[in-house]
Amino acid sequence: MDALVVGAGVVGLAVARALAQRGHAVIVAEAAEAIGTGVSARSSEVIHGGMYYPPGSVRARHCVEGRRRLVAFCESHGVPYRLCGKLIVATRPEERAALETIFARGAANGVEDLAWMEREEAVALEPALACVAALHSPATGIVDSHALMLALLGDIEDAGGVLALRTPIQVAERRDGRWQVRFGGETPDVLTVDAVVNAAGLGAQALARRIDGVAAETVPRQVLAKGSYFGCTGKPAFSRLIYPAPVEGGLGIHLTLDLAGRMRFGPDVEWVDAPDYTVDPTRAAAFAAAIRRYWPGLPEGRLTPDYAGLRPKLTGPGEPAADFRIDGPETHGLPGLVQLYGIESPGLTSSLSLAEEVAGRLGG
Repeated sequence: MDALVVGAGVVGLAVARALAQRGHAVIVAEAAEAIGTGVSARSSEVIHGGMYYPPGSVRARHCVEGRRRLVAFCESHGVPYRLCGKLIVATRPEERAALETIFARGAANGVEDLAWMEREEAVALEPALACVAALHSPATGIVDSHALMLALLGDIEDAGGVLALRTPIQVAERRDGRWQVRFGGETPDVLTVDAVVNAAGLGAQALARRIDGVAAETVPRQVLAKGSYFGCTGKPAFSRLIYPAPVEGGLGIHLTLDLAGRMRFGPDVEWVDAPDYTVDPTRAAAFAAAIRRYWPGLPEGRLTPDYAGLRPKLTGPGEPAADFRIDGPETHGLPGLVQLYGIESPGLTSSLSLAEEVAGRLGG
C-alpha cells in the first residue's frame, strides 16, 4: 500500500512510522519548512497519566496506552524524558469533589499508582505547596518533544519512508480506486496513492474541505483556544508538576518543568478567532493570582512571557469538551481515508497509540 500522511507533527510522524514499519510505502507531506512547527511545537511537553478523561473515551484509551508506548519508545531510542510525577491539588474544600472525580476516572482508566493525599502528605513531598488535598500521579512526566519527533522521523526513514517539506496539498480526489493528490507550488505535481491520512492539526478541517467527496456535514467546526505560558526566573521551588483543579477549556494554569528543571506556568485559556502566538505581558497578574493559590510563596516580578500555543478544539466555551475524532470510511464513506480532528492534549502522549489505530483502520 502507498500511503500519504499529511502533517509532520508528532501524531502525523507517529502514524507514518506505524505504516512504514508495516512495510507500506509512506510519504509525509508537510506544508511548513520543518517538522513539528504547529501544535507539537508549542505544548507543555507533559507525558500525561490518563486520569482526566471519561472511561471508554478515545482520549482515555489512547492516553493510557500511548503513555506506556511513549515511555518504552523513549527508553529504546534515547529520547530524553523523566517521570517526575505530578500533584493535582484542591486549594479549597469545594474542589475536593473535582479531585474525587479525577481519582475515580484514573482508577477506571487503569492509571498506575494514582494515590489520594491529604494536605500533610502532599506538603511532605512539596514543602512550598498549599492545598487541602491532592492526587499524586507518579506515572506523569516530561519529554523532549523535538527529540521525540526526530526519533520518529528516523524510524520512518529507516523503514523507507520519505518526508516532503514545503508541500501544501491543493486537492485530493478519488479516481479508479485510488487517491490522486495535487500538491501546490509553481509547477503542481500529482501523486497517486492508496491511502491518505489527514493529520494536519490546526489545518485538518481546511484540508478535509479540499478532499473531493467529503461531505461538509462530516467536517466538525474548529474552535481555537490560545494558551499562553510564562517562565519563572530563579531556583525551582518544586520537583514535580503541580496542577490545580481543571477549569473550563483546560487543566488550569499549572506548573510544568523542563528537563533542565526550569519552571514554567500555563497554559491559560483564551478563545480566539485566528491564530495568535503573542504573549501579552499584562496577563502575568492573572497568572500570579492563580499560581499563588497553590504556591503562595511566588515572589513578585518573577514571571516572564515565554510562548503561546493553540488547541484545535471541537467545542467552544460553555460546551462539553469533545473527544478526539478518528474518522474513517464509516463516517465519510470514502475508502482509504482517515481524518484526525481535535487532537489537542493529550495528543503527544497518545501519539503512538493513535498511530496503531490509524494503521489498523487502513488494513494493518
